Amino acid sequence: MNWMRRIMYGRYGVDQLSFALMGGYLVAYLLSLVFRGWLLRLVCTLCLVLAFYRMFSRQIERRRAENDKFLEAIRPLVRWYNVRKCRRNDRDHCYFKCPNCGQQLRAPKGKGKISVTCRSCGASFEEKT
Repeated sequence: MNWMRRIMYGRYGVDQLSFALMGGYLVAYLLSLVFRGWLLRLVCTLCLVLAFYRMFSRQIERRRAENDKFLEAIRPLVRWYNVRKCRRNDRDHCYFKCPNCGQQLRAPKGKGKISVTCRSCGASFEEKT
């Protein structure tokens, strides 16, 4: 294992973009097994080469900037997934939007019809929980 440390010394290593490229490689590889297309094989090869290039690169600041741009681009998708997961696991509350400003609001389930006041705009409305 000491040889691996010596090889990777001063190199960038693995980050979220590298993992995404590896995932893209895996998906493209599985699709190329099903559809037998040369374009999918090319995409597989490009994903794999780019992932390894990033891992073994000595230009650490450039790779970090690329990863930051990638994380900024997928942030809305990650936030959407986390909100959906939280709502799916929350059995004690119901969620709804304020009709005035669109703010997401939460209320306890099983209270019947309640009057809700939005914290951001102050609008009051009735909602069934």
